[in-house]
Amino acid sequence: MMLSGYVMRADASNLDTTLHEKIMMLTVTEAEHQFELETTFFIPPGDGPFPVLVMNHGKERGNPKRQSRDRFLAMSREFVKHGYAVVIPMRRGFSQSSGIHKNFGCDLKLAGQTQADDIQAVLIALKKQSWVDAEHIVIAGQSYGGLATLALGTRHIEGVRGLLNFAGGLRIDDQSCNWRAELRAAFSDYGKKTNLPSLWFYGANDSYFDPPLVSELIESYSTAGGHAQLVTFGDFKSDAHSMISSSQSVPIWWPQTAAFLERIGMSTKEIVTLAPRAQAINSHYAVIENIAAVPFVSQGGRSAYQEFLKKSHPRAFAIALNGAWSWAEEGDDPANRALEACEKRSKKSCQLYALDNDVVWQARNMP
Repeated sequence: MMLSGYVMRADASNLDTTLHEKIMMLTVTEAEHQFELETTFFIPPGDGPFPVLVMNHGKERGNPKRQSRDRFLAMSREFVKHGYAVVIPMRRGFSQSSGIHKNFGCDLKLAGQTQADDIQAVLIALKKQSWVDAEHIVIAGQSYGGLATLALGTRHIEGVRGLLNFAGGLRIDDQSCNWRAELRAAFSDYGKKTNLPSLWFYGANDSYFDPPLVSELIESYSTAGGHAQLVTFGDFKSDAHSMISSSQSVPIWWPQTAAFLERIGMSTKEIVTLAPRAQAINSHYAVIENIAAVPFVSQGGRSAYQEFLKKSHPRAFAIALNGAWSWAEEGDDPANRALEACEKRSKKSCQLYALDNDVVWQARNMP
């Protein structure tokens, strides 16, 4: 299966081969201007056409250009198993995508619609591909991507059958406005203009959007005419806001999502058998709890490792010869994130010391 008209990113590495992962620079046109959007594809074997999930990322603190490429591996794996092609575009100004991310301050309605411009441009480009089933598309998003997803729902794009909102919204941290009221107004506006059904997921310990605000958001959306089903769940690990990035979240969201997909005429049959993901191989260098056994690192590194041992799975700890270290937990591929962060600190090659509950470091592998 070919992705015609796309340019593969030259530095693509550490791809998930079990999901046939590819990274492309997708050329899109918006208001007669062209942009290159860094886009991740997970596509089932075969020629298609496949139903499509377009999944949209949130916004981390700081410069959007420094934000890492989102992959949503647990979610992508579940949809590919059920025969979907998964497309995850980084919007303008994020990661390696061209263009500039525009900050609209307190105008959250406009912020969501501007992000939806990118999603719509991606859909136009995708529909030119022979492997895309242009009549069976679902749009999803997390956090800022959830806000953008609901904004896109106001545009009545042919083939888009439903919306999935995972902790959607946008919070303004500088106290410059009443962002909660602005968010309610944005949701009300989107609800008034959409005719698409949507399924929402919000947890009790969401650090961005607490349960009282979520109740106000769905009331604003529904009262204005929007069709939304809210799924609330209790605490999820340390923060439900990033629930969808965890492999342990699948039992929370997939059964409700499968029922929703069936209602909107989308496939839910598991038709692709995926190879199992590689498992950590314990090197038996030391037991995971032995803080003193971690080589090279200073006392500060040992203190960091002690904190690492309190973190939930998936998790990874990386080290370098010069004493640099880093760890990552949860989300997409913590092993690669830990290695990348360690190598930024050390300016040299790093290796994994621990994965989940296994010490995987082997002294003979370190030059």
